[in-house]
Amino acid sequence: MLGAQLPLISALPFVALLAAIAVGPLVAPHWWHSNRNKALVAALVSLPVLVQFGIGLGDPGRLVLAEKAHEYIAFIVVIGALFVITGGIHIEGSLSGTPLVNTVVLGIGAVLANLAGTTGASVLLIRPLLRANRSRRRTAHIVVFFIFIVANCGGLLTPIGDPPLLLGFLKGVPFEWTLRLWPQWLAVTGTLLAAFNVWDQAVLAREEAERRGSQLERVMVHEPLRVRGGVAAAALVGVLLTIISAGRAAALGRPWGAGIQEVIIVALALIAYHGTAEENREKNAFTFGPIVEVGVLFAAIFATMAPLLEILNAWSQGARTVLGMGFGVTHPWQFFWTSGALSSVLDNAPTYLAFAASAAGLQGVPAHGPFIGALTLQPDAARILAAIATGSVFMGANTYIGNAPNFMVKAIAEENGIKMPSFFGYMAYSAGILLPVFVAVTFLFFR
Repeated sequence: MLGAQLPLISALPFVALLAAIAVGPLVAPHWWHSNRNKALVAALVSLPVLVQFGIGLGDPGRLVLAEKAHEYIAFIVVIGALFVITGGIHIEGSLSGTPLVNTVVLGIGAVLANLAGTTGASVLLIRPLLRANRSRRRTAHIVVFFIFIVANCGGLLTPIGDPPLLLGFLKGVPFEWTLRLWPQWLAVTGTLLAAFNVWDQAVLAREEAERRGSQLERVMVHEPLRVRGGVAAAALVGVLLTIISAGRAAALGRPWGAGIQEVIIVALALIAYHGTAEENREKNAFTFGPIVEVGVLFAAIFATMAPLLEILNAWSQGARTVLGMGFGVTHPWQFFWTSGALSSVLDNAPTYLAFAASAAGLQGVPAHGPFIGALTLQPDAARILAAIATGSVFMGANTYIGNAPNFMVKAIAEENGIKMPSFFGYMAYSAGILLPVFVAVTFLFFR
């Protein structure tokens, strides 16, 4: 068992990487903005792990690295294809900026997040929503709730919805398994939509009292909606069907050949890119910069996560201690809050993998191959996995750095002249609104 013999210092490159991701944009935004600088950081933190596993641990270490490389390719192909395809779908016009219409848009986004991913749904809907509310003075709360619902909590029902769930799918979780999380999804999204509607009505009523004329009449003005990018939309459906088909084939014991799924998805992305008008991407302000950033950082995440996953797996199996302590997280509610708390300040995808490896260790399952899928086969283990998935997806909304789309939505809003809350100002929103909801989720589903 590699995790039993690895020194704890082996996890330092991963900790250093996540610290750089969290702190870099805050303390050195201009320097961190360059993908070249991110690549430099990624290479520096990955090198010790590559040497340790590639040379120091011999064949077992090289097998782990090969597994991580395969998982990374599968992951980045899906994420990159969704990014490219949704970048070619442009929604023209706007809706009325009334509380009811705004609530409906957020609800649509919560469903769409499961088909286009939280990043894709955010890209598609944030600009039309901002245009719908451009006559209003107070709109920061609309963007905050958009981040809560569309960029995070909405994407719980499919592996495409959020990166942690995609990693779980790549590790053996059946595609349709996450659909069983619909009670948690419905409880949280329904509560947040209701809270938003009440909040937005109060804000609009306040504007009615403060400004001359009818604000309701102004927000009722809208432009006809038109969705452009039919080829891209068809390609999006094709990606979804490809992933479902590959997952079902594997479940039936007839897995596709290595690389077939990735080749099909890449082909669909290329068809969408070349079959869609460049004008659509220009209107969406599409660039490859964000997906290059994701590719660079996740290459390092997959590499540096290797020793940490092995250590956590061995620790939870009782094969080692960490700082003299045994593994103390055993109940679903504990996994919900620990995975969620770390997802609030670290990227939620590696956090999900780390706690899934710990849960696998409790079941005596090694952290190799489709090990997360093994957790779905036994009821108690499945409850723990549900807690990890729910905590990782939901609590990525607690801060701007919990999930990749959060900062992206914030930046788009600020480009449109909206004064967004500061880092800690946003946390005040999440503490006051989200934490009570998560406490209720704990008692309803994970106690």
